Amino acid sequence: MKHGLIALVALVLPACSSYAPDAGYEVVLVKKPWVFGHGGVEDTPVKTGRTYTALSTDGILVYMQPKKFDTEMHDTMTSDGVPISFHAIVVLQVTDSVALIRNFGPNWYANNLEEQFKTMVRQAVRKRGMNETAISTSALDAIDAEIRDSLLQFIKEKDLPVRLVTMTVGRANPPDAIKNQRIETAAQEQRIQTEIQIKNAETQRKAAEEARAAADNAYRQAIGLSPEQYVQLKRVEMELKVCSDGKCTFIENSGALPALPVR
Repeated sequence: MKHGLIALVALVLPACSSYAPDAGYEVVLVKKPWVFGHGGVEDTPVKTGRTYTALSTDGILVYMQPKKFDTEMHDTMTSDGVPISFHAIVVLQVTDSVALIRNFGPNWYANNLEEQFKTMVRQAVRKRGMNETAISTSALDAIDAEIRDSLLQFIKEKDLPVRLVTMTVGRANPPDAIKNQRIETAAQEQRIQTEIQIKNAETQRKAAEEARAAADNAYRQAIGLSPEQYVQLKRVEMELKVCSDGKCTFIENSGALPALPVR
């Protein structure tokens, strides 16, 4: 009896399929009878453990955790006719694997959401100019909000068993010609600012020198010296300052001559 049971199992197992999904996955079973009966999607997915099915039954693996879908948007036209590029991301989570496979199939995103998502991005960008879209963070926030609302409405109307976790459109990337123009414009603006700063410094230095000259002249007049006498006074002050450390040679009738080191 025991040997007969083992033999029976050995005969039956090759005619079966088995499914054991990992954590975060479910397997939706699709029956495909070879001769008799009706096929179709089974109402209960395989969530844990191992399940054996007929060899003619297919198992479709469905990821049940949030999943990111990336979309590259090239040459999206703005309201002022400038083509810009985006990197858009949408994160979706399946809420009912059986309904998803039964009504939308394994390629549910590519067949139902991808092109619609791209269209929503294009429509939102078309309402705004290149500078606003490429520079203003508030404009990108407005674009995100508009697309998110449209996407939620589309998912609801189509009755897709998925949940929108998050959605974002990255910063716009204008054509190379426009980027180069913006870089050159920024460089020109920086050069202008540098020239203004240099001019302001020269103006301030000139004003300081004029103020110092006016102060010296006022001092000369206050002490009653002629310009020549004042120049002589400044020369004496300079010699005293240089010779204060004893590095001067005094020559009779010639005053003090600073002895400067020669290297």
